[in-house]
Amino acid sequence: MPLLKKRVKRDAEIPSASMADIAFLLLIFFLVTTTINADKGIYMQLPPPLEDTEPPEINQRNLLNVLVNADGQVLIDNEVTNVAAIRDIVKRHILNNGREPQLSTAPDKAVTSFKTKRGLPYETYIAVLDEIKSAYNDVRDDASRQEFGAPYGEYKARLGDDEEDVIAERYPLKISLAEPDPD
Repeated sequence: MPLLKKRVKRDAEIPSASMADIAFLLLIFFLVTTTINADKGIYMQLPPPLEDTEPPEINQRNLLNVLVNADGQVLIDNEVTNVAAIRDIVKRHILNNGREPQLSTAPDKAVTSFKTKRGLPYETYIAVLDEIKSAYNDVRDDASRQEFGAPYGEYKARLGDDEEDVIAERYPLKISLAEPDPD
């Protein structure tokens, strides 16, 4: 009998029994910590598509042209102005009711055309569009307070499904967004 027992040589191996657990824990970690970016944009409700009909004729008097160049300079009906003044000018255009000859004849016929040059920063575009929409919201809010004693949002929330929004019909949001000029 040999005095020394022969050693059995083992192969080196990496224990892999817990690899599935580690992979599963990493999967859970990344699922919990990952944030998925949702696309953000400007919420706008587009009108229904026109079916082989010509766009309606708009009297030039009822059209308020808002032009913004790439530097952010605002031109309203060929007069230079600033972003802060847009709201008041649009409100005056909507509520003119034919008094001033260069502004709209009636609130439901007033159209605001918004056109930009390519290269305009998004912040300026959004600021100008917000001012135009805010003008319409202010007009609707004032009309709702006078007629129903509540702001427009509260009045609209009280409307039933079959009731008509008389304020929106009286002061329709008519904004024409033109494509930017290439130059």
